[in-house]
Amino acid sequence: MSATGATSEDRYTVISADCHAGADLLDYRPYLEKRYHDEFDAWAAAYVNPYEDLVADTADKNWNSERRIAELEQDGIVAEVVFPNTIPPFFPSGSLMAPAPTAAEFQRRWAGLRAHNRWLADFCGAAPGRRAGVFQILLNDVQEAVQEIRRAVEAGLKGGLLLPGTPPGSGLPELYSSTYDPIWAVCAELGVPVNHHAGSASPPLGDEPAARAVYMVETTWFSHRALWHLIFGGAFRRNPELKLVLTEQGSGWIPGVLDMLDYYHGRLVASAAKASRAATAESKFGAGLATSMGKGPSEVWRDNCFVGASFMRPHEVPLRDRIGIEKIMWGSDYPHDEGTYPYTREGLRFAYARVPRDEVAAMVGGNAARVYGFDLDALDPIAAKIGPLVSEIAEPLAEPPADATSPVFARGASVRVW
Repeated sequence: MSATGATSEDRYTVISADCHAGADLLDYRPYLEKRYHDEFDAWAAAYVNPYEDLVADTADKNWNSERRIAELEQDGIVAEVVFPNTIPPFFPSGSLMAPAPTAAEFQRRWAGLRAHNRWLADFCGAAPGRRAGVFQILLNDVQEAVQEIRRAVEAGLKGGLLLPGTPPGSGLPELYSSTYDPIWAVCAELGVPVNHHAGSASPPLGDEPAARAVYMVETTWFSHRALWHLIFGGAFRRNPELKLVLTEQGSGWIPGVLDMLDYYHGRLVASAAKASRAATAESKFGAGLATSMGKGPSEVWRDNCFVGASFMRPHEVPLRDRIGIEKIMWGSDYPHDEGTYPYTREGLRFAYARVPRDEVAAMVGGNAARVYGFDLDALDPIAAKIGPLVSEIAEPLAEPPADATSPVFARGASVRVW
């Protein structure tokens, strides 16, 4: 077996760095503290789920462990990083999409997320070594967040922390604030990846017809902001072991954004040097910031950051060297309609045909194993039976499946920039 994740049987060991799961609404009740049971019963009785996929016949993909394993294996996937999907207790919508709670909502929302984290620990325990659960916190109470991080790690959740967004209007300090230093510190101490998933950082846009289209255009940008907030805020200088994973936000944007961030970092460094000779406007603006940031943005990316490149698109693949092959973790986004199931093999062919085997192995499994602590020696025997053949993925896909719904197969996705 290669240390990157290719088995001796000429099959890839595929780990999805982006899947989603959660309990059915009423099944969260046993995981809530008893003092919330009456409130939960009343809330659940009145709650109307706004998501069609969570009330459809296929909704049990989120919590039916046996079905999930069977479908992922059918797709050639041996292990998964599990982000949330269903509605936690006392939330108006999925936690990735819900706005930050008001002061009145805070305690019940916290209770709901703790219930999800407890459920997730059991769900991951049902498939030992094959699920890395991503646990949830709120940012309103930093000390409580730190305690929950420690509890979740002790419960065996290996997927790390799901970092909420701080969109404009949330009332929360921005992510660059030193307010959150205890969170970064405990994550660095425990080796906990900090995951920031698309969808959690966008401000409310209202109900106008254009709002949904504007959301589609802007949501990934709002999620990208976590990268420069933590860099400019000095989180990585103070916590050199901190790991940040940006998931389901695309990957083609990364080289250009790093160039931009390096430019501004360079101007701050230059202005700091000038400050000793002349009090220019630029030197006043950037005084002390370059020092507090530490390394430049590209160095931080190299040393501390990763991308959960869900169903990586063909036009992004030629940028892999600039992104860093060792930084890219492919994801299927199961069980979402935009995910690659049941056409993961075709999606991998569409993106990675003719890419060197060792590079594919790293991106589809080896990197995720390293970041999230999966044991490749334990997963390889499964992959040797169900993993995609190396020869299969090397063959270009002539036509996407007619009924595929993943954007990886979208018109224009096959354009390559070599």
